[in-house]
Amino acid sequence: MADTDIAIVRIAPETSFKNKAYEALKEAILKMDIYATPEPVMLDERALSERLGVSRTPIREAIAMLEQDGFVKTVPRRGIVVVRRTKAEIVDMIRAWAALESMAARLITTTARKKDISALRDFFKDFSDDRLPQDHVEEYSKANIAFHQALISLSESPVLVDLTNDLLLHVRGYRQLTIGRKDRTATSLPEHLGIIEALEARDTELAEKRARDHTLGLAAYVEAHGQELFT
Repeated sequence: MADTDIAIVRIAPETSFKNKAYEALKEAILKMDIYATPEPVMLDERALSERLGVSRTPIREAIAMLEQDGFVKTVPRRGIVVVRRTKAEIVDMIRAWAALESMAARLITTTARKKDISALRDFFKDFSDDRLPQDHVEEYSKANIAFHQALISLSESPVLVDLTNDLLLHVRGYRQLTIGRKDRTATSLPEHLGIIEALEARDTELAEKRARDHTLGLAAYVEAHGQELFT
């Protein structure tokens, strides 16, 4: 049997490495808490090359892609810095998240299984009047972030997931910054449980409103107190 003549273009190793480096670096950046301190988060090209086990060429190409996507910026004589947004930009992003999350809530009431909605309560099962979130801020902060990501995921909308992924780095960072403030922590748990109650009741309008209002409350807080968050 004769070999079939298939038109295949040889894969360029550097191209493959570039894409893999891009995905690895993007994933790492998305997991960073870049707003934890006022100091800039810097990336070192040589260290990245060593950590990923590739030459510096695909690292440079991946950095160029990340810069085009707005994740990093190359600063002359300083290096590569992970981009942080201004207060006004963050507020705008949180408002966008509120719109997307409220749509996720609407979809959840019409498509999600009862047991999956009820499972949202598990994020807060370790907190109560006897174990207040404000007394366990780090633990509660993780539950808070996981809850909001779960809401988006439970919508089963790939578009909503993709859109919120672009906002996640910055919105998550500010959620973590603000959750330790007593005036935010005190209202957070009741609001979360209120969203879950509306979802369980399949009350579409109420679930959408509560999800939207909860996140808009964060936007209003950042707008009013954003300059104080690093002090």
